Amino acid sequence: MDVSVPEVDYTEYTNRELVAVPLTLLGVALAILVVATVISGTPVALGIEFTGGTEMQVVTDESQAEIESTFDGEVSSITPIAGQSNAYQLTFQADDADPILQQAEGAGYEVESIGERSASFAADSQRQALFALLIAFGGMAALVALMFRTFVPSIAVIASAFSDLVIPLALMRLFGIELTLGTVAALLMLIGYSVDSDLLLNNHVLRRRGDFYTSTFRAMQTGVTMTVTSIAAMIVMTVVASLLGIPLLPDVGLILVFGLLTDLMNTYLLNVSLLRYYKYEGVAK
Repeated sequence: MDVSVPEVDYTEYTNRELVAVPLTLLGVALAILVVATVISGTPVALGIEFTGGTEMQVVTDESQAEIESTFDGEVSSITPIAGQSNAYQLTFQADDADPILQQAEGAGYEVESIGERSASFAADSQRQALFALLIAFGGMAALVALMFRTFVPSIAVIASAFSDLVIPLALMRLFGIELTLGTVAALLMLIGYSVDSDLLLNNHVLRRRGDFYTSTFRAMQTGVTMTVTSIAAMIVMTVVASLLGIPLLPDVGLILVFGLLTDLMNTYLLNVSLLRYYKYEGVAK
């Protein structure tokens, strides 16, 4: 497979043409999250860690449709457990485990474990996860501002990182991926990936010798190869985890794929256009 990075002739495109695609997709993503919030109360679906509920592992020969019909309340998810024949993990929004346990035992299921999470504890977890995302993003923005100390290069990195979070969140809503502690960790990883590729580009353009386009291509040779390799690794992880029925990893892998693809677009369209404006039309002129 040819992994060489082709040299893009950026002189053929204006800055407005370069930012049109990433800004349009960002606007669509924000609209999706706003509409979802108005309809359901949250921009993305929340997992049991953030809503409260009951988790139960059972062993049964019945199909997933038959399992779902066994319970009076709605079954939020039914996930086969990897490495165990006819074993499933069930989640329910209800945080009272006793009726669920009685219905499972009445249906003849072998209940291996059951646990409940209160709504108040889940609300605390939700606030802590949101706080962690805000602290990580705010710390990143402050560090970038201190590193470059000029508005346009700093805002280029921050805007790219913001878009790298918003677009995957919108795709999570569209694909029905819940926000859990694991997917929050994936979003935190995306902040690191985004800053890494953007800082690589900014350092090549602003702090190394050579004209703008030569420096951009040098940064692309490293950055694109690194990101595409990470995307390939995440795709393999997602496929393998899905085939083996490993919970959480497929969702984490998909979010990272969404974010890394978004990062390629934002770094080499949005960030490049802002840096070129800074070099040729803005303060650095």
